[in-house]
Amino acid sequence: MASVAARAARAVRAPRLARGLVGAAACFVVAEAITRLELVDPRYLPRASTVLARLVGLLGQTEFLTAVAATLQAWAIGLAVAVATAVPAGILLGSSRRCYQATRALVEFLRPIPSVALIPLAILLFGQGLRLKTSLIVYASFWPVLFNTVYGVQDVDPVAKDTARSFGFGRLAILWRVTLPAASPFIATGVRVASAIALILAISTELLAGAAGGIGSFILRASSGGGNADVVYAATAMTGLLGLVLNWALLLLERRALAWRQQAEVPA
Repeated sequence: MASVAARAARAVRAPRLARGLVGAAACFVVAEAITRLELVDPRYLPRASTVLARLVGLLGQTEFLTAVAATLQAWAIGLAVAVATAVPAGILLGSSRRCYQATRALVEFLRPIPSVALIPLAILLFGQGLRLKTSLIVYASFWPVLFNTVYGVQDVDPVAKDTARSFGFGRLAILWRVTLPAASPFIATGVRVASAIALILAISTELLAGAAGGIGSFILRASSGGGNADVVYAATAMTGLLGLVLNWALLLLERRALAWRQQAEVPA
């Protein structure tokens, strides 16, 4: 059964991967054709092939790789803290209507506040180092994980819970054996959404607040030098590649962790 499900999943993913590569190649060809027309001064909009060559060159520079590592460090710490706090909070709010109603006003007040608006306050509290970036990442990434967890817990089939109770399972056992497995796809989706937000906040904080290290700081230094448009675009393209790779890695982890759901959906 497992091998059949795995082969079916691979058969579906292979054409998708091929189409994705073809689409990326087509976009690159279009970008190269447009930039070769030089509708904009090449000093400000270099050719796509030039940007790609510069990106390959940057991957061999210690300074740039150190900046990428600094951004990824802030991303990983901030996302981990957000998940570690948002999942238990989401389980509590999703399981208890009283707790949800008691905290709803506070949550709806805090959630719309943009994280970038908190940069001045965060600088006063944490300085301009790693703690600044991680604090803003935690704040921004907390909400998608929290709400997806709440929705996942509230979406659990009540019949499944009643059945578990009829077999003598207590609250903790039902939470572990019924609620968490049923809510896990929602939580995984929230983590992937939060991952993209965490990367955006890390680079935005480096750009806007001058946080030490990171791709954002690298882009800021390159843009202030003048005549480095290809470096700026290459570093910016790297942020997109990082987002793509991180999302792919989380999807792969999700498929492996939730493989039991795919197997359960395969007809006998």
